[in-house]
Amino acid sequence: MTTKNNMLTDISAELEKEFGKHGTPERAKFDEEAYAFYTSQILLDARKNARLTQEELARRIGANKSYISRIEKGTTVPSVATFYRIVNALGLTVDLNPAMQ
Repeated sequence: MTTKNNMLTDISAELEKEFGKHGTPERAKFDEEAYAFYTSQILLDARKNARLTQEELARRIGANKSYISRIEKGTTVPSVATFYRIVNALGLTVDLNPAMQ
């Protein structure tokens, strides 16, 4: 919950109101786009922290600069294989853990 103008706001309720309940096509689309944006920001921050340009990262993974740009904007979701190449090129690791429900 967050406060807005001294009123409590339930984020889950707001998302449900705006995009529908979990399991609906509208909510699934929102969740997918939100996850793509979140992932893109993690990769963007990691690239900047590694002090690499988009072109340098692209060269390391065998892609082009515009592809990296689209990933970082969240308009393109890389395949799992490409995601792991990016992660490796940035010196990151990925931990897979059970989802909390």
